[in-house]
Amino acid sequence: MQSLFVKQERQHEGFTLLELLIVIAIIAILSVMLIIVINPVETLRKSRDSQRISDLNTLKTAMGVYTTTISDPNLDGSPTSTINSLCRSASGWTTGNKIWYSLPSDTGSITGINLSGVTTQPTAAQVTLANLARVDGSGWIPVNFEALTSGSPISNLPVDPVNKLTTLTAPVNSDYVYRYACNSTTLTYEVDARLESDEFTKVTNRMQSDGGDNDNLFEVGTNIRILGQGSF
Repeated sequence: MQSLFVKQERQHEGFTLLELLIVIAIIAILSVMLIIVINPVETLRKSRDSQRISDLNTLKTAMGVYTTTISDPNLDGSPTSTINSLCRSASGWTTGNKIWYSLPSDTGSITGINLSGVTTQPTAAQVTLANLARVDGSGWIPVNFEALTSGSPISNLPVDPVNKLTTLTAPVNSDYVYRYACNSTTLTYEVDARLESDEFTKVTNRMQSDGGDNDNLFEVGTNIRILGQGSF
């Protein structure tokens, strides 16, 4: 009877310290392996890049509807008397030409734009945070989508999920902000974004395969050679 009691007591004993340490070590190893496989940082970067690609394609569609519907498309928001004068011309960049940014003016004024091989540099155009996403021509892209008789094809202008310049006085291609530029002669445009994930910059480099002339930016539009290269 006593032998049976001792046997039952042993059956109800918990894990030994060694067994617990082994279990904890296995869990730790599996956790590390899971983090390596999932790579949350890369997942977030890929998610932001997917949004950027989607945003620019949405803008491309909206711009396509606008430019093919409006008889005299205004790509730069300038008055009728000087319509599209802020866009680059066939002769190149001239004084008064603009590059529009999705970065609100509330954060400070962008300066120091540097396009390669350009004598006269364009200046930055920004709007306030309150107007940033507006589609009536007062948003960061100065196109009045509400001028369409069918109404605007988009409800708001998207902005970069990071939307930040490292240095306002020296913007570079690696900054995560959307950029827009237009050509007054051909009535064409370009919108750019910087991608960051390994998936879209190494595995499938969307910045090099988009057909544009800047391998450091993802470019869409009807003329993706307006901006060229350099720091902007």
